Amino acid sequence: MSHTRILIMGAAGRDFHDFNTVFRGDERFEVVAFTHTATQNIGELDELPNRQYPPELAGESYPDSIPIRAESELERIIDEEGVDTVVFSYSDVSHEHLMHQASRALAAGADFRLIGPDRMMLPAAIPVVAVDTVRTGCGKSQTARKFADLLLEQGKEVAVVREPMPYGDLVAQQVQRFETLEDLDESDVTIEEREEYEGHIERGHVVYAGVDYEAILDRAQNEAEVIVWDGGNNELPFYVPDIHVVVADPHRAGSELRYHPGEANLRLADYVLINKENTADRPAIRQVEENVRRTNPDAELIHANSTITADEDAISGRRVLVVEDGPTLTHGDTSHGAGLIAAQKYGATEIIDSEPVAEGSLQRVFEDYSHLDAVLPAMGYSDELVEDLEATIRNAAPEVVVSGTPHDLARLIDVEMPIVRVRYELEEKNITLDTILDRHAEVLELY
Repeated sequence: MSHTRILIMGAAGRDFHDFNTVFRGDERFEVVAFTHTATQNIGELDELPNRQYPPELAGESYPDSIPIRAESELERIIDEEGVDTVVFSYSDVSHEHLMHQASRALAAGADFRLIGPDRMMLPAAIPVVAVDTVRTGCGKSQTARKFADLLLEQGKEVAVVREPMPYGDLVAQQVQRFETLEDLDESDVTIEEREEYEGHIERGHVVYAGVDYEAILDRAQNEAEVIVWDGGNNELPFYVPDIHVVVADPHRAGSELRYHPGEANLRLADYVLINKENTADRPAIRQVEENVRRTNPDAELIHANSTITADEDAISGRRVLVVEDGPTLTHGDTSHGAGLIAAQKYGATEIIDSEPVAEGSLQRVFEDYSHLDAVLPAMGYSDELVEDLEATIRNAAPEVVVSGTPHDLARLIDVEMPIVRVRYELEEKNITLDTILDRHAEVLELY
């Protein structure tokens, strides 16, 4: 039988899901390689412990595994492997960037393909409340956390399923279940994973993640009555949603129509939640409203604030270093996050610029992301990055570290100065999330 030879462009997440749901076990296709991009905070290829998609996950058609190669080698791989079709499978990229990648594939002689939602979304046996965004850093996780809180208050058994970040041993990470912070410690997760998991776990939510989302679905729906899908970046849900809420950020007004697959999420949404209105300009909020109404007139708009709190006494009158959520600053293209807002709100006398004293890998981060403005991204996808983060904080010598990351930074790094944690919660202004759940109560009880 003649196979269509496939190359999947990815970033250790959606690429594996597309393979598992569309290509694994289908004799019409042969996936000859994955490519790996370093632009989504997962490091260079030679820093990863796994450079292959293992046969335990790939299936019997791939007894020798599937190689993972650098995206920079795209044209060479197409030529050497006789690739027929390149499949693009990662998120939060501009439409321009996406078409540059398509042009590379086409010029090398291959077709270029995107996998649509009907092919990659898995149907669940229990209701799915999906929360996604149009860009990284819009406030998706605080929205997903609130949905899970409300469902628990209603007496539902809830499983939060988080989009993958499998950067370690892929076989061991096939299905991951986290119920306690000690579970995270034992699994040796990265800072990026902690940023997404800790907020749920602290509220008593069970979190599932991993590599094989069909196997994860089987586990989650056997344990829970409702799944809350907490998407990553601006990716599409992996499960067919019964309620689909997509979060937009007026601080980056217009991005909802310029990034893939965020615009697709926008067009698929039942509700679009415009977050952070308390710190955004009114014209920017209006622009997002107009874009939503023009693009998806059937979606209902939710207006919301992101309410930021921290220990004022610990910040006021002090020289502070602000550490922010890494992905929001880097491929999310923001200059700052909740940490800087809290430092300014609570009267820090000086906000230290850490770029001049950045250590090792963080020097490269500042070079690559020139838009960063007096804040330090919490990069920690390897032991080296964590060590560089600690050293940079010590070099900056603040009186206080103001941490705007969603996880407890003090659990991971060891520095002499106090770390003040910033928290941010969703505050709806017109339609509340519990109202949405009430509207869909019949759907939530049908399964």
